Amino acid sequence: MATPRSVVVLGAGPAGYVCAIRLAQLGQKVTVVEKTYLGGTCLNVGCIPSKALIAAGSLVDRIGHAAEMGITAKDVELDVRKLVAWKAGIVAKLTGGVGGLLRNHKVEVLMGAGRIVDRNTVAVQTKEGERTLKCDDIVIATGSVPIAIPGFAFDEKDVWSSTGALAPDRIPQHLVVIGGGYIGLELGMMYRKLGSQVTVLEATPGALPGQDRDCVKVIERSIKKLGMKLLVETFAQGYERKGSELHVRIKTKKGDEVVVCDQIASMVGRKPYSEGLGLDKLGLALDPKGFLAVDKQMRTRVPNVYAIGDIAGQPMLAHKGSKEGLVAAGVIAGLNEAYDVRCVPAVIFTAPEMASVGAQESELQARGIAYKSGSFPFAASGRAMSLMETEGFVKVLADAKTDEILGVHMVGPEVTELVAEAALAIEMGATAEDLSRTIHAHPTLPEALMEAAEAVHGMAVHIFQPKK
Repeated sequence: MATPRSVVVLGAGPAGYVCAIRLAQLGQKVTVVEKTYLGGTCLNVGCIPSKALIAAGSLVDRIGHAAEMGITAKDVELDVRKLVAWKAGIVAKLTGGVGGLLRNHKVEVLMGAGRIVDRNTVAVQTKEGERTLKCDDIVIATGSVPIAIPGFAFDEKDVWSSTGALAPDRIPQHLVVIGGGYIGLELGMMYRKLGSQVTVLEATPGALPGQDRDCVKVIERSIKKLGMKLLVETFAQGYERKGSELHVRIKTKKGDEVVVCDQIASMVGRKPYSEGLGLDKLGLALDPKGFLAVDKQMRTRVPNVYAIGDIAGQPMLAHKGSKEGLVAAGVIAGLNEAYDVRCVPAVIFTAPEMASVGAQESELQARGIAYKSGSFPFAASGRAMSLMETEGFVKVLADAKTDEILGVHMVGPEVTELVAEAALAIEMGATAEDLSRTIHAHPTLPEALMEAAEAVHGMAVHIFQPKK
């Protein structure tokens, strides 16, 4: 049996802690270095707390529409402190669970700032002083941080980052969100449902740049229905506090304007975190966007130094980082592993939800790939009707010659759950016919995916498709 390798993992987010646990499962000696908190941004101030608060906002919204079902709910009140405490409880359980898993797998956890000294040495500044770790391999999993734009430095008082937006002490009367991407819209819609007036400033011509435009149209209609304002091709220039008001200066196609609010949330994206990491000691350089180049085994140009998660390139998604962590762990342990995936699903917890996996139509058109498209609306789904959530659709894109599924894009109720089947179909090389011939339980939302696959060939049963 091979001698266990000594590995230092820098970062305990979804990429780092997953990598560390898999390394331990494969018999390696592992130390995780974490600067702030186990679970990283995702578990503490990202994916998990945001979805908890979004669920609360959705519940408040559903209660507001319960009268349509004959249910009258009176005197509904929101206790912000209890809401934030409930969210914190979920985070504590999950981060505690991560800590327990690391302990059970005998992974050493060292809290402090890690700095690479050379390819076999990491220095860690802890509360007790500096500690030097010798190792065979280093895995960089340092994650990312919110991007601050000029004129809107994060103070978590006037200007929230996503971190501040997830720990409010009040619900703003008027929230200005800078950035109409998925983070801005997820949290903007949440605050609207909790009672805030919301204005979203987006620099591009539409919401959710880079996403399937048919799906985005549904989201943009929902933004209007919720009573939010979406100002596109609009740039935030700066702000001033005047008493209890914040005056945000914006530049639009019509000229300069001012939006008055009591809270700003700047959510224009995230950038990889590499500050003070010591990459120069290894001769490693970041690309212009702050990413480290890696190969299919997640190796950098230094063979025993790996990079996973946000610092290893787009898409900057927790589940992509976790997969990369599993790959790196397998490679270090001597397994024949590679990051060889056909697709990475993306989920957006707007209202309604949106999810995509595989190629978009614009991408297929640009590549000159002939394809067929089939869509099925949730308005024709009995299950969606019973949930009172009939907005949206499922769209399946299949190769015109082979019928192989190339992409699936959906917007509507619980599509963030439905996309898993679509991802599996693409990974397995399934065809639209495979999907349509698979029996789906009734009445369920996944039937919409089956019918969309049938619609690729003009054979959907529960919508009328005129013969071409």
